[in-house]
Amino acid sequence: MVRKMLWSLLALLVIAVVVAFVCDMLIARNADEKCFTDVQQIPKNHVAVVLGTSPLYKNGMENLFFTYRIQAAAELYKAGKVDFLILSGDNNKREYNEPEEMKKALIQQGVPEQAIFLDYAGFRTLDSMVRAKEVFQQECITIISQRFHNERAIYLAEHAGLKAVALDAKDVPGHHGLKVRLREYLARVKMFIDLLIGKQPHFLGETIEIR
Repeated sequence: MVRKMLWSLLALLVIAVVVAFVCDMLIARNADEKCFTDVQQIPKNHVAVVLGTSPLYKNGMENLFFTYRIQAAAELYKAGKVDFLILSGDNNKREYNEPEEMKKALIQQGVPEQAIFLDYAGFRTLDSMVRAKEVFQQECITIISQRFHNERAIYLAEHAGLKAVALDAKDVPGHHGLKVRLREYLARVKMFIDLLIGKQPHFLGETIEIR
C-alpha cells in the first residue's frame, strides 16, 4: 500500500513538472521577437503599460524589480517610443498604492505628470491587460516589466485582443530574483487555468480616454 502511494505521488509530481514545462514553453515561444531590451529597436506605440510592484520589500529593502521597471519606463518615454504611460498596479489597501508610488518615481525621473495615467485596479496581470483594452480603449500597447513577466503579459494581452510588444527591464540577480522566477512557473500554470475558466478582472468601470 505504501509503495503504491509513493508511486502515485511520484506520478503526480512528474505530471506537474511536465505541465509546468509545457506552459512555460508555450508562453516563452509566443513572446519570441516581441520582447526588446533596446529602446531604439522597439516599435513605437501610443501607450505603454507599466506593471506594478512595491518599491520596497517587507523588510524595508529596495525592491529592484520596481526600480528597474521605472528606469525602463522613463527611458522608453524619453526616447519618444510612447506618448503616455499607464501605471497599473494594486491599490486594495489604503496604505498600499503601487500606481501612486510608480507615478512619484517616474516624475522624479523627469516624466511629465500629464503623460501618466493611473490604473488602480491592476490587481493581477490579467486585470491589467484586459483593462488596457476595455477601460483605456487601447488596441496596441507596449508592456514594461522584467522578461519573465513580460512573456506572460504578452500572452494575456493577445488573449484580450491587444497587439503587444514589451520592453524588458533589467533583471534582478540573487535570492529575490530566483524566488520570483520560481514563482513564475506556478503563475504560468495558473494563467492557463484562469483563461480556461474565463476568469475576469475584479473591476472594469467607465472607459478612460487617453489622448
